[in-house]
Amino acid sequence: MGPVRGFKKRRRLVEKKSDDNNNNNNNASSASGSALDDEGSVADWWAHFSKRITGSLTQSKGLDKFESVFKVSRKTFNYIFSLVKDDMLAKPANFYTTNGKLLSIIDQVAIAIRRLSSGESLWTVGELFGTSHSTVSLATWRFVEIMEERGLRHLQWPTAKAEMAKIKSKFEDIRGLPNCCGAIDNTHILMCLPSVDPTIEAWFDREKNHSMVLQAIVDPEMRFRDIVTGWPGSMSDALVLKSSGVFKLCERGKRLDGEKVQLAEGSEVGEYIVGDGGFPLLPWLLTPYQGKDLSESKSEFNKRHFATRMVANRAFARLKEMWKIIYGVMWRPDKHKLPRIILVCCILHNIIIDLEDEVQDEMSLSHHHDLNYRQQISDSVDKSASIMRDKLSLYLSGRLSA
Repeated sequence: MGPVRGFKKRRRLVEKKSDDNNNNNNNASSASGSALDDEGSVADWWAHFSKRITGSLTQSKGLDKFESVFKVSRKTFNYIFSLVKDDMLAKPANFYTTNGKLLSIIDQVAIAIRRLSSGESLWTVGELFGTSHSTVSLATWRFVEIMEERGLRHLQWPTAKAEMAKIKSKFEDIRGLPNCCGAIDNTHILMCLPSVDPTIEAWFDREKNHSMVLQAIVDPEMRFRDIVTGWPGSMSDALVLKSSGVFKLCERGKRLDGEKVQLAEGSEVGEYIVGDGGFPLLPWLLTPYQGKDLSESKSEFNKRHFATRMVANRAFARLKEMWKIIYGVMWRPDKHKLPRIILVCCILHNIIIDLEDEVQDEMSLSHHHDLNYRQQISDSVDKSASIMRDKLSLYLSGRLSA
């Protein structure tokens, strides 16, 4: 549990610093064209780099285009570079190619993005960039440390009423659920751990894999709004939730505490998020009805609920497809560093959405992010939440009249 506590502590510090620094920041799109270093633009760098890797082997691997190498457009790469450039210049690190040439800052950022997006081994990425595997490891970690601080403003819970109202409206447009503020789900980051690891049993999950859990609340555009990671896969979805900061905030009435929506017959529904049956049914977290032979109104509610929460499934699938370092089975990762790598992948995922990167439009949408993982079921039911869900299901089926 140590790495989790450390991760949370650092995140609180980062959030405070990010808030202090962002009062007068320009938006992402205005900054996306400003990333230049002493060696020229990203375009100039790519022209030189692409010549270095050009060849029949490179083209056969599909590495003859910028987007195929980095999985982001040049505009997005440029913006990411602008976020980390100043910190990298302030604390320069001397990384070299195998020929003894000093790696530029753009080189270092490119190495990190390639490593995170491809999931290739340190040796494979090193070979592509003409440097050692240790340099790839160090450059990637340096990027992660800076990015988790400078990019955190892209992963925040909406605080403005207008922003939350827009989210609610878009969720309602999906299948009519009123006052819905998010969809919650969990996914597992698989790991291959050494047998001598004294904590190995804690990471052994229900499907006989070693894994780390990522819990996230997602908005209608598949943007991550709140994440919790670092907990071992042996923990249930319900227990991860109850161990999270969002649970404590919601239980204290400090989140999902906005205006209620009037339904009918004096009934009302407060703000809530939707999640699958692995989560407890709470006044602020609505789960589907369980069992067979459900009434018409309950079946209709489940259909609407399923269609709405699928945005979280798609977000996780897109995250793992785009940032393949957390896809598949990670070979003996540092469990203290992994939560921060996951966080940065989520930030990069959001940046692609915020910048409306056209690369994402070329990717197919999938619902699958935890293949071969069975649905967990929680038997925890809050009575007031059950009553609210019943009234909402009757309202949606037209059986609750004014």
